[in-house]
Amino acid sequence: MIFLRYSQTLIEANCYIIADSEAKQALVVDPGAGSAHWVETALASHGLEINAVLCTHGHSDHVWDSAVVAGGAPVFVPGPDLYRMEDPSMYTAAFRQAFVDASGHDWEKPADTRELPAALLEGGGAQIVPGIAMRALPAPGHTEGSTVFLLSGSIDDDVEAVSLPEGSFGTSLMLSGDVLFRDGVGRTDLPGGDPVAAAESLRTLTQVIAPATVFFPGHGAPSTMGREMRHSLYLRQAMEQGR
Repeated sequence: MIFLRYSQTLIEANCYIIADSEAKQALVVDPGAGSAHWVETALASHGLEINAVLCTHGHSDHVWDSAVVAGGAPVFVPGPDLYRMEDPSMYTAAFRQAFVDASGHDWEKPADTRELPAALLEGGGAQIVPGIAMRALPAPGHTEGSTVFLLSGSIDDDVEAVSLPEGSFGTSLMLSGDVLFRDGVGRTDLPGGDPVAAAESLRTLTQVIAPATVFFPGHGAPSTMGREMRHSLYLRQAMEQGR
């Protein structure tokens, strides 16, 4: 599996490219402000064709370049955050110019914005792009629609590939967006945030996600669920409150 990461975006939001090594149909995840040029270059250098864009939630720093990156390809967004795609900067208006400056363009709504397919939220999930099966798990709190995505596979060696945390093993992977970071969690004080829902989402993750699962967050370095359950104050509090 091809799994690439780029973080030289505004607020150092991670943008990922995921593709089956043989199908070569790419899923671009969270194309934030300033990611479009890298996506174009990375797709060309790896012989990939964009098939879809996936946004873990609707904040500007994760969706700003989605129209430029997607072109005519679909942009999938969790249903409760679809309203944000009209203009996500409406909810962080003070920072709008920073996104324009970082990307070189104003907000543009993607031509084909869609709610996550229902099949992605059921059973073993579904394939958004050929060869990459994912299961979506709603985890509201950071935003109403914040969602994590579960997948599995071995990651191809590549200079731009995601790094794996020390001591990790297995093939269980997760895109955690801004729900969970290494040593942290997403803030809940922006419009649409809900600290009670966020705490419940964290409790759910500790109950249903295997400790060996490696997660790739919306900001910062990857980690494992097991490490965070041992070291993260936020997850320990969530587990205590759930007892």
